[in-house]
Amino acid sequence: MQDRNKYTEIEHLIANESFRLWVYTNKNQDQWEEWTLENPNRAKLVAEARIWVLAMHVAPTDIPSTDIQDALDATWNKIDKKEVKAPVSLKLKPWKSNWIGRVAALLVLCLAIGFVYKSSTNYNNSPLIYNKLIESDADGLVEQANNSNKPQIITLSDGSSVLLQPNSKLSYPKEFLGNERKVYLSGEGFFEISKNPKKPFFVYANEIVTKVVGTSFKVKAYADQPNVEVVVRTGKVKVMPNEQITNQKNKLIVLLPNQAMRFVRKNTTFNKIVDITLDKVLISSTSNIEQLGFEFTDIPVSQIFKTIEQAYLVNIDYPQAKLKDCYLTTSLNDQPLPEKLKIICRSLGNNTSYEMNGNQIIILSNGCN
Repeated sequence: MQDRNKYTEIEHLIANESFRLWVYTNKNQDQWEEWTLENPNRAKLVAEARIWVLAMHVAPTDIPSTDIQDALDATWNKIDKKEVKAPVSLKLKPWKSNWIGRVAALLVLCLAIGFVYKSSTNYNNSPLIYNKLIESDADGLVEQANNSNKPQIITLSDGSSVLLQPNSKLSYPKEFLGNERKVYLSGEGFFEISKNPKKPFFVYANEIVTKVVGTSFKVKAYADQPNVEVVVRTGKVKVMPNEQITNQKNKLIVLLPNQAMRFVRKNTTFNKIVDITLDKVLISSTSNIEQLGFEFTDIPVSQIFKTIEQAYLVNIDYPQAKLKDCYLTTSLNDQPLPEKLKIICRSLGNNTSYEMNGNQIIILSNGCN
């Protein structure tokens, strides 16, 4: 504290690592608040320094007005208690008193925003949960992280496929051993699971576990967002709490097509949504793969390839001249991407096959039967 008494310029505070840490995370909060309130002249200095630090570090964010008010009330209570414990008798001119009031209000607002920002973004150390889960898995896992700005296709050993969104990670075994299939997600992925009733598929996404035997669904579990969501496109999905994380047991939610589950991290509640079309948040985040249909009746194969490209954001290279007169009638719903491609190739015949390298697909064919 002694060195801090020499701080008279904004630059002094901005250059102090402890001060910046307090602004970002509220660490050492009591010490800095105490130091600020010891001398009314420090209020303006701290308020301006906080604004500069936040401007350099924090991206704009929508904060509910109720949360702002709660944070303001909590901070004012601290100031009131400090004044009761250590009353200071000051004789100020009216204009100076108003200046102090304005600065104090600005300081309180800065403290409130810092508090709310921390509580709204650091929900439960989700990255630590994800790391803990994959470390506890006895099987050797492969981790794939999507650090690009486009979704990436991951094909699993059982033929299932995952459309992994940017800023997401998926850990999975090279081969699924035993009587179950388990993967671990941090971020967002759209899953299309190959059917195997004897070997259920589990997606561990921090606080929740999703169980299926063969269906398509989306799991959204970003570390810096307030909710975890599961949205079902086809089939039936069972969602339950991860007991290692939530301490909740015997809770099971069954979801059917066009239904969803939202886990609210703030109060650890599980909310079932029986019609996703009535939920504005879910509708606004719906991707192509969740909207496009895969039922084709006498459709040019070129149009089928175009639909797949739009859904999965992949590129399909195929011999257009040889396939220009080829039409297909087929159902590709509830099938992983590799199975969709196999069905198309079998339907075309003439030794038609495909090669897949990441988001690039090559169709080899001599034409249709």
